Amino acid sequence: MSKAGDFDFKDISRRMEGAVEALKKEFSGLRTGRASPALLDPIKIDAYGSLTPINQVGTVTVPESRMLSVQVWDKNLAPAVDKAIRNSSLGLNPVVEGTLIRIPIPPLNEERRAELAKTAGSYAEQARVAVRNVRRDGMDALKRAEKDSLISEDEHKRLSDQVQRETDSSIESIDQLLKQKQEEITQV
Repeated sequence: MSKAGDFDFKDISRRMEGAVEALKKEFSGLRTGRASPALLDPIKIDAYGSLTPINQVGTVTVPESRMLSVQVWDKNLAPAVDKAIRNSSLGLNPVVEGTLIRIPIPPLNEERRAELAKTAGSYAEQARVAVRNVRRDGMDALKRAEKDSLISEDEHKRLSDQVQRETDSSIESIDQLLKQKQEEITQV
């Protein structure tokens, strides 16, 4: 919209949207009792000297509603995939059959549901902090622009209000996503 000095509202907006998108990705990895390939997205495998996403070392499929399978392309990586899945916070116990790894998705008990809801809340708080950091950066840029006489006091006020509205909108999106995810976790 407006670019004044080193202030770029589009960049502020893009970064806030990025925080919301990152939260959606984090939430897709939280288990809700149903099998989904996205469940394994946060897991990284120590492959060939670097951490590699699981979908880059094998094919992730859903053969049944409560089962995931990973067909590992390199049989030498099967133990690393098994270990990474076991060590993740997902509470899964894979079964290795050569290069095929079957991952049964157990039903969630109340304790695990509460733990997942708490984890979802933690992810949401991290996203809120990211949005607030972007807001702070934007406000600091506006203060510098006004101090350097690149924008007027009125323009500073107008742009500050715009940044605050974008912040409020992003926080509201995060809260709505959290509410949906917690409902998804607690039902079933």
